[in-house]
Amino acid sequence: MKKYAYIVAIGITIAAIIIIAGCKTRFPATKSEARVTVSLPEVERGRVLVYSICGGCHYNRQANKFIGNRIEDVPGIAGTVYSANLTHSRSHGIPPKYSDAQIKYLLKTGIASDGRYIPYMLRPNMAESDLDAIVAYLRSDDPAVAAADTTVGITHYTLFGKIYMNSSAKPLEYIHGVKRPSEDEPVALGRYLVDNLGCFHCHSKSLKSLNYLHPEQSPGYMAGGFKLKGENGAKVTASNITPDKQTGIGNYTKEQFLRALTEGEAPQRKLRPPMPQFKMLSHKEIDAIWAYVQTIPAVENRVQH
Repeated sequence: MKKYAYIVAIGITIAAIIIIAGCKTRFPATKSEARVTVSLPEVERGRVLVYSICGGCHYNRQANKFIGNRIEDVPGIAGTVYSANLTHSRSHGIPPKYSDAQIKYLLKTGIASDGRYIPYMLRPNMAESDLDAIVAYLRSDDPAVAAADTTVGITHYTLFGKIYMNSSAKPLEYIHGVKRPSEDEPVALGRYLVDNLGCFHCHSKSLKSLNYLHPEQSPGYMAGGFKLKGENGAKVTASNITPDKQTGIGNYTKEQFLRALTEGEAPQRKLRPPMPQFKMLSHKEIDAIWAYVQTIPAVENRVQH
């Protein structure tokens, strides 16, 4: 029996090596040298975007800086993963090592400056103006991105983690000319924000089955049920945020929705991390998200918190 198990283990290892070797692990990086024009309004908008979009993974609350954190939701069998240092550190920070165009290309396609595929931050539908604002903030003198020559850990994938990463290496095309909807189009703006803030990432069925190009086609879109890890490893289940009156947020008022997003206080319960508090979003942006959510088909999916 032991001999059989040994042979099976060898077979699995050989198969894994073949899979890894056969998968493309490097892709053409951008050759663009376009630079972002920095202005104060762009920096301020970029600050809101970076805190709202990147902060959940990259903002370290102990250091009050974007030095990264361990990503607890990665199963141990896949390895240990740490988010990157986004400060100006030349030894550990990402921005000094990337051009403006490379940062934007990474967010749009998942392709890093060295050609690696990094699937965590995909925002293919983000407007050029918001991408520019993010770059402008990362280049700014804000204390949260001031150089911090440290690292919270080194990412290490196991054999199984490498198999998964390489088998799912499907970079997206860079979609040019995307524009951010105006505040006069609340439903369109709300959809844009739900997409690019990443609301549907956690509130759909699984991270593995997300459709980044067409979010509404993601299985279980906004109906919740996805299990995450919160503070101190606590298990957290994402809520159903479709307008279903029995199992979703169909009975919320706009004011209750605003309080849930900005203060983490939902009717009859307190929201827990990793759900962030979007304190920096304007009331018009939250109103737009509310307007869009009302248009989503109600899905009956009772989630146990």
